[in-house]
Amino acid sequence: MTGRALLLVAGEASGDLHAARLLGELRPLVPEFEAFGLGGEELAAAGQRRLAESREIAVVGISEAIRVLSRAREIFREILREVDRVRPAAAVLVDFPEFNLRLAAALKKRGVPVIYYISPQVWAWRKGRVRKIRRTVDELLVLFDFEAAFYRERGVEATHVGHPLIDEIPDPGPPAAERPVGEGARRLALLPGSRRSEIDHLLPAMLGAVGILRRERPVEARLLQAPSVDAALLTSHMERSGVRIPVVSERRFAEIAGSDLALCASGTATLEVGLLRTPMVVVYRLTRWSMLLARLLVDLPHFSLVNLVLRRGVVPELLQEEVTPESLAAATRSLLDDPARRHRMRAELAGLRPRLGEPGAARRAAERVAALLRRRPDWS
Repeated sequence: MTGRALLLVAGEASGDLHAARLLGELRPLVPEFEAFGLGGEELAAAGQRRLAESREIAVVGISEAIRVLSRAREIFREILREVDRVRPAAAVLVDFPEFNLRLAAALKKRGVPVIYYISPQVWAWRKGRVRKIRRTVDELLVLFDFEAAFYRERGVEATHVGHPLIDEIPDPGPPAAERPVGEGARRLALLPGSRRSEIDHLLPAMLGAVGILRRERPVEARLLQAPSVDAALLTSHMERSGVRIPVVSERRFAEIAGSDLALCASGTATLEVGLLRTPMVVVYRLTRWSMLLARLLVDLPHFSLVNLVLRRGVVPELLQEEVTPESLAAATRSLLDDPARRHRMRAELAGLRPRLGEPGAARRAAERVAALLRRRPDWS
C-alpha cells in the first residue's frame, strides 16, 4: 500500500476524543483511506486501525513516564515499522508532546508531512521546543488564540482552529440563583482525571474530603469515570478510603451541570466543567521529583486551563502538598457555604466560551488536513 493511508497518533483520553472527531470530519472531505496508529477507544470506534492502545503509556510527570519508557519505545518502533511498510501520505499527531515531538522528527527524516493538532504547551514550559517544532512540523493547528500569537512571534506559522469542546458542550444559559445554605443535600462531582497516575495521586484526597464533609452536612457525591479508565481502579480506591459513592460513566455533562460544585483534576476536564459553568476546585499533584523539575521549568501564574484562558484566578487551585483531604474539604466548604461566591464564579465562567473560538473546530482542522492530503501524489 502506498499513499492511501494516514498516520494518526493520540496518547491521552482528551486527545483521543479530539482526534476521533477530526477523523469523522475528514472522511467526507477526501477519498477513502486507512487511518492507523496509536489511540484509544474513541479513535478505534471512528475506524482507526490501532497498533497500540494509548492508555498503556499515558501518564503525568517525569518519574511516572520512566516506568512506561520501555513500552513507549516498543510502540514508537512499531509505529515506524508500519510507517515504512505503509508509507502514509501524512501524519496527524495530537498533543502528547514527549512522544509525538520525537516521532515528528523521525517522520520528517522519512519524508512524511506532519500536522500537529493541539499544540504542545511550550508557552508554559520548555520554550526551547519551539525550534524543534519549526524544524519538524509542517502545519500546526492550535486550540487557543494566544497560542497562535505565541508561535507567530517565534517564526512558526500556526492556525487557530478553535476548541472542539465548543461543539460538544451545550451552552447552559444564564446562571441560575444558588440555593441557600442548608437547603437540601449538596451535589459534588469528582473528576480525578483520565490517567492512572492522576487518579492515584488525586482520588484519595477527593474521597477523603467527601468523607469529612459527610460528617458535617448532607452531601451527594458522584465519581465521573473517564472513558479510558477501568472502573476497577476507582472501586479499589473507594475500598481503601472507606468512602463509597456512585460511579457515573454516562451523561457526563448532565452530571456536571447538575452539581453544585466539582472537584477537578487539572487538564481538559476543567474546560468541560467551566463551559458548563459549574463552580470548581482544581487540583494537581505529581511525584516529588517531577514537581521539583516542573517548578524549575514552568513560569505561569496559574496551572488550570480555565484560569489561563480567562487570564485571572477565577477558580481556586490546590497544588502538590496542598492536595490533602483536609485542605480540599476546606476549599469545598468555603464555596458551599458562600452561594454569592458560587454565583459570581458561574458568571465569570461565562466568559470562557467566547475565548475558545467559534463552533466547528474539528471541521476546520479536518479541512487543513484535507488540503495537505490533496497536494500529495496519488491522492485525488
